Amino acid sequence: MCRTIAALDAAVSVCRACPRLVAWREQVARDKRAAFRDETYWGRPVPGYGPDDARLLVVGLAPAAHGGNRTGRMFTGDRSGDVLYAAMYAAGLTNQPTAVRRDDGLRLFDTRVTAPVHCAPPDNKPTPEERDRCRHWLHTELELLAPTVRAVVVLGGWGWQALMPVLAAAGWIVPRPRPAFGHGARVLLAPARADRAPLHVFGCYHVSQQNTFTGRLTPAMLENVFTAAAAVAGIAPRAPA
Repeated sequence: MCRTIAALDAAVSVCRACPRLVAWREQVARDKRAAFRDETYWGRPVPGYGPDDARLLVVGLAPAAHGGNRTGRMFTGDRSGDVLYAAMYAAGLTNQPTAVRRDDGLRLFDTRVTAPVHCAPPDNKPTPEERDRCRHWLHTELELLAPTVRAVVVLGGWGWQALMPVLAAAGWIVPRPRPAFGHGARVLLAPARADRAPLHVFGCYHVSQQNTFTGRLTPAMLENVFTAAAAVAGIAPRAPA
């Protein structure tokens, strides 16, 4: 198992465990979108982003084909990321409201962003087998963050379902039946091990265009979730610059 977040990120970035995802991410990187034809795509698995002592973990679904798969950073360079990081900035969790490219100066405060699947999938839909094959990366991430992490914000029902068995394996007690996903859902998981602390898990609609363009998820709704999660995680309030 990787012993540091830096080692984990390096290992994730060279994974080739899922043939369908490898073929797709590399095809997208070759073909490109017309608007980005002059750019060199990342075209590899996208590791998590944020400090190795984060108190808050944000869990999405998978990188976007022309977002994270292009830029090499979670939720960077696409409209979902525009909405996500603007809300995190409003909640005092980032130093800027935009995420355009890997060298744009974005910093996360006490927060890390990751996903259950690290490669861009066709139609944004990983298979159950791909999800399960990628699970050990998220498990390792939680093991490494366990000394400091106190809250998790899960974006979407797919991520919620993918995360629950990982939390159980990583040392928290997940009730049976498993807690249901919903926007605003909030569950406090008791530790199953002496080296774990209680963990607050928040549900939030995913920042997909399907949700944000239709108003199902508004900036205020997203900001409210992050503000509440930051508070229980013990992250000191920080006014946007």
